[in-house]
Amino acid sequence: MTVTTFSELELDESLLGALQEKGFTRPTAIQAAAIPPALEGRDVLGSAPTGTGKTAAFLLPALQHLLDFPRKKSGPPRILVLTPTRELAMQVADQARELAKNTHLDIATITGGVAFMNHAEVFSENQDVVVATTGRLLQYIKEENFDCRAVETLILDEADRMLDMGFAQDIETIAAETRWRKQTMLFSATLESEAVTEFAKRILNEPVEVEADPARRERKKILQWYYRADDIKHKTALLIHLLKQPEVTRSIVFVRKRDRVHELCGWLREAGINTSYLEGEMVQAKRNEAFKRLSEGRVNVLVATDIAARGIDIDNISHVFNFDMPRTADTYLHRIGRTGRAGKKGTALSLVEAHDHLLLGKIARYIDEPLKSRTIDELRPTTRAPSEKLNGKPSKKVLEKRKEKKASEETKPRVKQRHRDTKNIGKRRKPSSAVKTDNAE
Repeated sequence: MTVTTFSELELDESLLGALQEKGFTRPTAIQAAAIPPALEGRDVLGSAPTGTGKTAAFLLPALQHLLDFPRKKSGPPRILVLTPTRELAMQVADQARELAKNTHLDIATITGGVAFMNHAEVFSENQDVVVATTGRLLQYIKEENFDCRAVETLILDEADRMLDMGFAQDIETIAAETRWRKQTMLFSATLESEAVTEFAKRILNEPVEVEADPARRERKKILQWYYRADDIKHKTALLIHLLKQPEVTRSIVFVRKRDRVHELCGWLREAGINTSYLEGEMVQAKRNEAFKRLSEGRVNVLVATDIAARGIDIDNISHVFNFDMPRTADTYLHRIGRTGRAGKKGTALSLVEAHDHLLLGKIARYIDEPLKSRTIDELRPTTRAPSEKLNGKPSKKVLEKRKEKKASEETKPRVKQRHRDTKNIGKRRKPSSAVKTDNAE
């Protein structure tokens, strides 16, 4: 049976009311697939990129479980959600509070960058749901400040990123500590990674596999095209022109390296564009301030690196700009997922130099649709575009040359170079016959 409305999911009136207040009536693909088996208490292995509504896909069944089986007296957390970053933990907790606003359920966070005292209420009072980052939670478990025995559902959000960041061992330890749980849910942007599937086998018990394919349905809501740029100067001029368009109301500009973040912010500010930035080494208070400035509309542009932008979930991002192209197609998908969220439309624009064209072909093949090229009359590139036919593949001429080189290398006899031979190059040697004559005399 295909689920088309939330009311078909037999959710509690309090949850349906909260969804209605948020303006959500129809579940996204991942919600329709994941919520029914999760409500039955089954383990769930979900593939869903950010922006497809996966947070509600695991929060709604977890909250429903707490409402179906209320406890008689207060106690330690029954639902534990693990996330890779503090920002994501805070966003998940905020969404849980919004969904649970008509209930008496308590939601708390445990993250790094926060003093122990600020977590004191998590350990002293009743908690139903705790959203945590692995490192800090593990520290509290080891100090016996966090009771794992009451955890009934363990949820791993963005598991692929947690594994990339080296948290596999930590998560396994937490999974072992919460061994009395009845249910586990694991969500990852893709399930193509062997590391994720192997990890899921160890953590999950006969899971139902649900997938919102790199969100083809959701991705159609994101318009994607690219502008060719001759060099960094041309690229900056293109970006400034595009950022000044009236439809660009709130945007994130991605760059590859930290140095470029500050450089680009300077250029944009010179052009009169109010800009905030995010980079990996920032202290938590500054990161929070950068998010706040963008979400409150004090600035319209946020310049960020990929590491800094993990788990950004800011409403109404109209545009994502790839000032520097990402290194992988997967990262491209993650970046553009910052816009067009929860059913809204969005736009992703890439600024492409000649050396980026190979990557452009890879991205087009990965997302299974070509990225269309656009130009701005007064900022047309002066260099020629690499041949469209190549689409990231080497030409026949190049392939022939490679073949010839390989063939000549195979037919050439291999001569072993000895160090003693090379070190004497250029030195005069005595003829061997002369040596024999000397000995004979």
